Amino acid sequence: MRSQLIKRYFLTGLLIWVPLVITAWVLSMIVDTLDQSLRLLPEAIHPKNLIGFSIPGVGALLTLAMILLTGLLATNFIGEKLVGWWNALLSRIPVVNSVYKAVKQVSDTLFAPNGNAFRKALLVQYPREGAWTIAFLTGAPGGDIRNHLHGDYVSVYVPTTPNPTSGFFLMLPRADVVELDMTVDEALKYIISMGVVAPPPRARVVTHN
Repeated sequence: MRSQLIKRYFLTGLLIWVPLVITAWVLSMIVDTLDQSLRLLPEAIHPKNLIGFSIPGVGALLTLAMILLTGLLATNFIGEKLVGWWNALLSRIPVVNSVYKAVKQVSDTLFAPNGNAFRKALLVQYPREGAWTIAFLTGAPGGDIRNHLHGDYVSVYVPTTPNPTSGFFLMLPRADVVELDMTVDEALKYIISMGVVAPPPRARVVTHN
């Protein structure tokens, strides 16, 4: 009986600490990465040299400020001209041209205010028939691929769990995918939690003839 209580207390404490530790670890990595922007500043004005010790997060604030300032400048007439000139310059550099264009297309799709990279949550059979997983609708096959696919196909992204930033790109017949009645955010939470955090059930509307 005593061992069962100890086990229960231990598991309860584990359930409290594990999310906190992992959250702190992830935030620490993000802040440490963003703090690297301090290297852009002269050594003389680094917090460590000004006040004698480092302040975690100052670089993160600097990074956010740089992003906001860049966005502010790029939205006016002069900024648009400078961005256009910069894109034209990079497009003329071999190797850099292909890498930059590919990355820019992906970032424009993912981060554009009017973008819809992940349009709908889907249910697909993967990696074999009878095994189901969650995927996201990303569009329709284009280019020469259309000439080799007969019928109505859709492009889908199948994320891995618990890291949805990696996954697989598939082109499937539209008839083989099932649209889910859940938001993209709910689907992502479901994937990251490895199926533990299920989206709330929604009542289906039944129509009577």
